[in-house]
Amino acid sequence: MKSFSESYKEAGVDVTAGYKAVELMKKHVAKTMTAGALSGIGGFGGLYEVDLTGITKPVLVSGTDGVGTKLKIAFLMDKHDTVGIDCVAMCVNDIICCGAKPQFFLDYIAVGKNYPEKVAQIVSGVAEGCIQSGAALIGGETAEMPGFYPVDEYDLAGFAVGVVDKDKILKPETQKAGDVMIAIASSGVHSNGFSLVRKVFTVNEQNLARHNSELGAPLGSVLLTPTKIYVKAIMSLIEKVNVKAISHITGGGFYENIPRSLPKGLSAKIERSAVQVLPIFNVIAETGKIPERDMFNTFNMGVGMTVVVDKNDADKAVETLKAAGENAYILGELVESEEGVIIC
Repeated sequence: MKSFSESYKEAGVDVTAGYKAVELMKKHVAKTMTAGALSGIGGFGGLYEVDLTGITKPVLVSGTDGVGTKLKIAFLMDKHDTVGIDCVAMCVNDIICCGAKPQFFLDYIAVGKNYPEKVAQIVSGVAEGCIQSGAALIGGETAEMPGFYPVDEYDLAGFAVGVVDKDKILKPETQKAGDVMIAIASSGVHSNGFSLVRKVFTVNEQNLARHNSELGAPLGSVLLTPTKIYVKAIMSLIEKVNVKAISHITGGGFYENIPRSLPKGLSAKIERSAVQVLPIFNVIAETGKIPERDMFNTFNMGVGMTVVVDKNDADKAVETLKAAGENAYILGELVESEEGVIIC
C-alpha cells in the first residue's frame, strides 16, 4: 500500500504504521480461518458462509463486550498478547449460554499511537481466543486516535456471532425445584471487577512484578491470566446431556448473573463450602477488607460458569465436563424462592 499523507501524520495519525500492523497480524488471523470464512482481512465487510448441516431453523445469536480496566494491568506490565483472549472469551461465553455455537468474531482496537508490533501482539491474543472457541476472525478495525488516548494506551472490544437451531435453544423455563447446579471453574478474575482490583492493590509496576507467596507467582501474572473459554466443553455437554440453563459469571458475580437464567419463583441454593474459591480472591478480600457478600456480588470467586441439569443427569454432566478438560463439580440446587441466589 502506497497511500501516505504527510499532513495526516503531522496530526498524529501514521497511515503507513496502520498498513504495517495489518501485515504483521495477517499470520495470526490466518490461523483462525474455518471452512465458512470466505474473505480475509482488509475488505469493507467480512464474509462468512454458515454451515447449516443438521439445522432446520437457524437462529443467529450475537454478543459484544470489551476487556475493561484489566487493560491497565497489561499497560503496566507491557504485556499485550493475552487480553485478546479475554475479549473473545467475554463474547463467546455469553452466546453459548443459549446453546449457540460461535461462528465468527470481529475486533475493534483504538490506540493513542499505532505501534504495529504492539497491535500485532493484541491481535495474536484475539486469534488465540478464536482458535479456542472455533470462531473465525473475519475482520476488525484499528483506529489511531491521537489526543483521545495516551500514546501508550488502547481500548479493545469485539463481537461474536453464533448459530443455534431454534428447536435447540436452551429452555430455562423448564427448570424446577430439585434441579442441580454445576460449577465450572474459572481461570482467575477473568475480565470483571478490575476497577476494584486496581483500587485494592494500588497497582503499579513494582507490586505487579513482586512475587506473592499466597499466589505462588507475581501478582501481575495472576491478574493477567486470560478468561477461560468454555465453548468446546459446553458444546460437548449439550450433545450428551439435557442442559436446562447456563449462566456466565461476569460483572455482578453470583447475585446478578445466576438469576438471569432462572424462571420466576426459583432460586439457586448454594453451599458456601462447596465453592472452590481461588487464592486470588482470598488475597483480594483480605487486602481490601472486602465483605464476603460484596466479593460474591463482584467477582466469579472461582466459578466461571454454572450449568443447571436434572438431578438424574448431574453425575453424567460433571463427568462430561471433566472429560472435556474442565474442573466441574456440584454447586447446589434449585429451590422454590424469590431470592434469586441463597448462599448458606
